[in-house]
Formats: sequence, structure tokens, C-alpha cells
Amino acid sequence: MAGPHLPISGSAPEQGVSTHCPYCSLQCAMTLTPREHGAGPVLEVAGAPFPTNRGGLCEKGQSSAELLAHPDRLTTPLVRDGSGARDEPFRAASWDEALQRIADALTVAQERFGPDAAGLFGGGGMTNEKAYQAGKFVRVALRSASIDYNGRFCMSSAAAAATKAFGVDRGMPFPLSDIARADTVLLVGSNPADVMPPAMRWFAAGRERGARHLVVDPRYTATAAAADVHLQPVPGTDLALANGLLHLAVKHRLVDTAYIAERTTGWPAVKRAVRQYWPDRVERITGVPVRVMERAVRVLAESRATIILSGRGAEQHAKGSDTALAWINLALALGLPGRPFSGWATMTGQGNGQGGREHGQKADQLPGYRMLADPAAREHVAGVWGVDPDELPQPGVSAYEMLDRLGTDGGVRALVVMASNVAVSAPNAAHVRERLRALDFLAVSDIFLSETAELADVVLPTTQWAEEDGTMTNVEGRVLRRRRAVDAPEGARSDLAVLADLAGRLGRGEYFDDDPRTVFDELRRASAGGKADYAGITWERIEAERGVFWPCPSEDHEGTPRLFRDGFPTPDGRARFHVVHHRDAAETPDDEFPYRLTTGRSRAHYQSGTQTRRTKALLDAEPEPTVEVHPDLAARLGVADGGDLLLRTRRGSARLRVRLTSTIRPDTVFAPFHWAGEQTINDLTNPALDPASRMPEFKVCAVELTAVPTTTREDA
Repeated sequence: MAGPHLPISGSAPEQGVSTHCPYCSLQCAMTLTPREHGAGPVLEVAGAPFPTNRGGLCEKGQSSAELLAHPDRLTTPLVRDGSGARDEPFRAASWDEALQRIADALTVAQERFGPDAAGLFGGGGMTNEKAYQAGKFVRVALRSASIDYNGRFCMSSAAAAATKAFGVDRGMPFPLSDIARADTVLLVGSNPADVMPPAMRWFAAGRERGARHLVVDPRYTATAAAADVHLQPVPGTDLALANGLLHLAVKHRLVDTAYIAERTTGWPAVKRAVRQYWPDRVERITGVPVRVMERAVRVLAESRATIILSGRGAEQHAKGSDTALAWINLALALGLPGRPFSGWATMTGQGNGQGGREHGQKADQLPGYRMLADPAAREHVAGVWGVDPDELPQPGVSAYEMLDRLGTDGGVRALVVMASNVAVSAPNAAHVRERLRALDFLAVSDIFLSETAELADVVLPTTQWAEEDGTMTNVEGRVLRRRRAVDAPEGARSDLAVLADLAGRLGRGEYFDDDPRTVFDELRRASAGGKADYAGITWERIEAERGVFWPCPSEDHEGTPRLFRDGFPTPDGRARFHVVHHRDAAETPDDEFPYRLTTGRSRAHYQSGTQTRRTKALLDAEPEPTVEVHPDLAARLGVADGGDLLLRTRRGSARLRVRLTSTIRPDTVFAPFHWAGEQTINDLTNPALDPASRMPEFKVCAVELTAVPTTTREDA
């Protein structure tokens, strides 16, 4: 289906170019074709046949080309003058001036406060090449431990759980198309009907052949509406629900004892632990009726092929990694991982959320999922980079911990931010904005003047998706090609070139290149032998095979669409059960904050909204955020549909328009996090961290709700 005709700037090829959508981790295939239309050339966007999206695009993909020639597009570096720095307006600057200011600031920070005082915060939307180069830049050019990225706010709990249980983290260890061939699918805290609409084709195909779908979500979402069973727990109680279902599976002798004996370890301890989760107790904790749990566990266990899919709703908690482990325990007990059209998986969110975390943006990782603290990993990667392993820093702190310490003694003093808008997307965002202002120096690379860029000393205009070549790794672990379709506007540069130039100004330029294919070939060597092994993946193979699944250790290896068929990448080849127990959310309702707030994405918008809030079709579809309120709760609060509600937590407040709906629990309100200003919902969210993954608790906090007369609303 063809999308809108959108104007373009610069030159474009005469024929259509096949590439992939710049938004979520489905990485839907699309064709960009220049056409003559009215006053000048336009770019036609059309979905393309591909194993992931089968020609489908959501409204975000269809309107994506509008970003390329948007009037707000940054096309020249911006700097501030004067001793007041952030109090001064921006002015245009040359690239040489802007880059030298950054290099000088990084150098001064390290000379005054030590190597870790200079750092970089990256993004899960960057190509594999950029993510790899960012990690290498911090470790080789800066020799600093200070790097992390916004994927820590997305996938880290699922990644920690999968690594503990299976020995490796690949969001989906099987192709997306397996969903259509499963007899039962359980989605926990995931709403692909709104956030990944093209994926619903696979769910629909499964239902057409008689598959049964179950959804666990505090909201009756569009995904839940299409399911056979909806389990509606109190936010933050998914772990107790998983343990309760496993208790019932044991009670009714529905576990696969042969699979457990042959392919797992640790079962006896988990079996004993879930005795504590008898049905009445779990109903009291979760609010899910026993009869619904009984029905759900029988549907799961009695199917020939069952898939359990976890999402951010279950994982973005201070116990998110334990919650993911609880659902993995259930999957293992039912004998799912590694069997045909069965298993546990998690739905990666950001465009390159998978590849972005594989190759060095996380504070503790090196390329190929190697761990920075491992001497053998350090030696291998240092050898590829041509440096002494002793030069590499030890692991640094996680994303929120880095942001929380900005500008303090022992924290980062000069920061470079690429492809991330933490002023909106971080938890406790008002505090993060304060820390950004406390920095001695902030540089931001972006396509627009985001809320984070507005706080910077230097802003760099970067190229974007259709203006660059590179690779991405989608939700399935399939490595794809991003292809350049149009020239970037004059004045914009790739982050690869920026990092290579900065490295040169810091005296380490010989270690860096700005050609994406050259960087990818180095990434292949650096990842070789690691868990995420790209050694056998070449650009030619990606073109010929419509993507290649990792691990792929050699060019004659077929790639690995399905993991765990013959075993797990653990020392003994077995998957591991883990004892995990329910604990309350970091904040529970009390007299002052008597309700629960949960947050998430909406259909028309994406992440911090930097792109979608500038796209006319998407803004027309959803011009402002609304807070979902159950009619019973609205009656108690004295607020009507369309009225204003003030939400206040221990960290901040936001004022949103009310949307009445019976699809949410009466003790809970829901709001999307894509907006800024007084509608920044992440000003309210709790930065309490998961002890294993360092994931903040985005998905639940205690909130006070107050009706506000709409006549006092200020004009936007």
C-alpha cells in the first residue's frame, strides 16, 4: 500500500530504493520512490513484501518520509556564546568550530576530573555501525567507562532474564512468522495491535487456523480485545501471576516432566517455591479470578505449540528481570523453548533495540555480547581494535545512574548525547533535566532541536534513516540493510563521521573510519566467537537472503533463525530455572497518593515524540495526550470525559485531558509518555532500579489525582 507523497530536499535516485522503516523493531520493509508531483519532487512511501511485514506499514511508517524535508530539520551546527552558556541563544557555527568545542570540552573534563568525566549516551535507533562505533569511541578515544543508552530503559530486564535462563539474549529466538503457526499465544504486558500493527497479521493468521490467544494487561487493549482470554492484573503483579499459573500447572500435572529432566536444571527448587502461590492468594495479590487462571493454564498446557511473549508492561519494573524469569520458568515447565513453533520471547521495542545492545553501548558490554569485565573478551576485542587490553576501562554505571550523577563529583561532566531525548524519555525526567543543566558541557546530535538539544552547548545536525547506509537487527535477530535513498541536506553529517572526526581531534583518529561498510566489517571481526556472532554476515548475503539471523559464525553458515533446537548456550547445554518471588512495587498507594499510574505508548506516536510530534498526519490523529480513567474512578474524582486531571507523584506533576474508558482497572490510570512540557509523564515515573538489569520502574507508581476546572487551562 502506497503512503503519502512527501516533499524531498536534495537529489534522489530515479528508481525506487528498498529500505526499512525508521521506527520500531519490526523494521518493516518499504520502498521509497521519487515522483514528480505539483511544485517539485516528492517521495512515495510504499510497504514492500518482506518476511516480517508482508507489505504492511502502520501510519508511522507511511508518514515517515515527512521527516526528511521537515521545516524544523537541523542543517547547521548550533553553539552558544558567552560565559552564561545555557542562558545565551544559539547561533549557527561551522562544523570545525562545533567539533573542536566538543573535543576541547571532553579534554578539559578529563584533565580536571579524570577519564570517566567524559561520556556518551546513545540510542537504540542507531544503526549497528553507529552503536558499535559509539562504544569503541568511548573506550578507545576517550578511554572512559561512561557510556550507556536508552535501550537500558527498554530491553534490559528481558535481556538479563534470558541470559540467566538460556545463556543468551535474543529478543525473539524464532522468526515472527512462528506466531501464526502456534496453537496458543500468551502476551504478557504487550500491545502489538497499537505499537506494532503490521505484526498483527501473524496473530490474525494464527486465529484463522484456530489458535487461541491470551493477554495479560491491566488495560483491555486492542490486542486484548482480539484475544480469547484477558487476564487483568494489578500493575506490578505479573510475577505473582506467573508463579500462580505454574502452581496450577504442577497441581494439575500439566508440566512436561520429560523435557524438564532432559533439557533443564534447577526445577526442584522452583517447584517447591511456587507452592506458596496457591490460587486464592494469587487472586488477592493480582485481582485475577481463580477461574480465569485455571482456564488460562489449561489452554497453555494442552496446546501442541505454545508461545509466551513478554513485553515492557511486565519488564519495566524494579523487579522486571525476576518477572521475566517467572514467565520463563512457566515456559520451561511446559516444555516450550526449542520446540517447533513454541517458546518464550520478548518483543524488542526500538528500531535497533536488539543490535544496539549487542555491540557495545551498554556500560558492561563489548561487541558480540562479550562482557567488558571478562579478560578473554577484552583481549579479543582489543586485538581487533589494535590497542592494549589494559587500556580498556572496566564497566561503568547504567543509564539512569549515569544521568543521576551528571555534573557531580565522580560523575560525567562533559556529555555527548546521540539519538536520544532523555529530557523526556528518562524516568524522573524533571530531575534528569536538572542534571543536564548541571553539566559543564553538553553536546547533542539529532535531526531536530529536541528537548534535550535545547539544553545543550553544542548541537550537531545528523543524517537520518533514508540518508544513510548501514545495518539494523530487528526483533527476530535478523540483520537487515538500511539503504540510502536520498541525499542528506547540505550541512548534516553522519554520526559515524562525527565520532571519527572527534577521535582524530583527540589524537586517536587512526583507530576510526567513517565508512559504514568498513565499520561493519570490523564489527564482524570484533563479534566473531561471541554469543551475537556476525562474522559470517556480509552485506552481499543480507541482500541475497533478505536478512541473515545471528549467530552466523562463518560465511558458509546458514544463520540461525531458531535457537535452542539442540541445546542452550550454557556450560552444560541446559536451560536454567530460577526461584523468584513476588514483591510489591517500589511504591504502593497510600493516603496521600491513593491510585496507581501506569505508562506506555500510543498508536500514533513513538518514544519521546521528537519525530512523531512533528509529523502532521500523526499529530492530527493524536494532537495531545490523554489520561485513561475508568468511569467509576472519574465519578469519585468529579471529572468528566474531556475534563482536565492533575496527576501528582512524589517526583512531579502533569496535567492531561481525561478520556473515560471502561477498559482500564478502576484503581489505575494510564498515560502515554510521548509529550513534553506540562504533559511530560516521565516527570512522574519512579527511577527505582532493578538490581540485575538496572531497569527503572516506569510501569507503576503511586499517584494523586485532582480534577482541574477546564476554564483555567492555559492556551498551549
